[in-house]
Amino acid sequence: MAQKIGHKPRKEMIAETKGKLIAAARRAFATRGYAEASMDDFTAEAGLTRGALYHHFGDKKGLFQAVIAEIDAEMSDRLCAISSKAQTAWQGFVDENIAYIEMALEPEIQRIMLLDGPAVLGDPSSWPNQNACIRTMTASIQKLMDEGTIRDVDAEATARLVNGATLSAALWIASAEDPQAVSKKAVGAFLVMVSGLLKEKAGA
Repeated sequence: MAQKIGHKPRKEMIAETKGKLIAAARRAFATRGYAEASMDDFTAEAGLTRGALYHHFGDKKGLFQAVIAEIDAEMSDRLCAISSKAQTAWQGFVDENIAYIEMALEPEIQRIMLLDGPAVLGDPSSWPNQNACIRTMTASIQKLMDEGTIRDVDAEATARLVNGATLSAALWIASAEDPQAVSKKAVGAFLVMVSGLLKEKAGA
């Protein structure tokens, strides 16, 4: 028997409800900040009840975590696209890390990921997505070693140090009085630092 027109499958309806709440919360968190954003604002904008929010996310913090996960996934996609355009694996590695540092200048990322995120969820280096970041970066460093571009180093240790440096730079930029000036300083210092990984060319 054909399904009635206009009736969406339950799974699709749940995804739509969650998507509406995340979109409304994301706008509120970006413009007003976590502390000032109200659950009534999210639900009113999404045309839903507080009950729907509690059912799908538990509370305001749970909804905030869902917003962070969405932005983080978007950032990862953007960084992958940047590194894939580079002519060499090394340039891709450098471009990706610099792009991450410079994302700290974007108001939404600055407010949600770098200012409110650590205040609400604790140290970003302990967030669930960080393990995936470390694994990906470790693989990139191993590849650069295997192709003879960089010195022989412990890939995971180097990944953790580079990851820590870029995260620290991003947090510094987000809380600075002059983020643009701090970003330039951070990128310049980062380039000097990672260049130390490169193998010295013969005769150099």
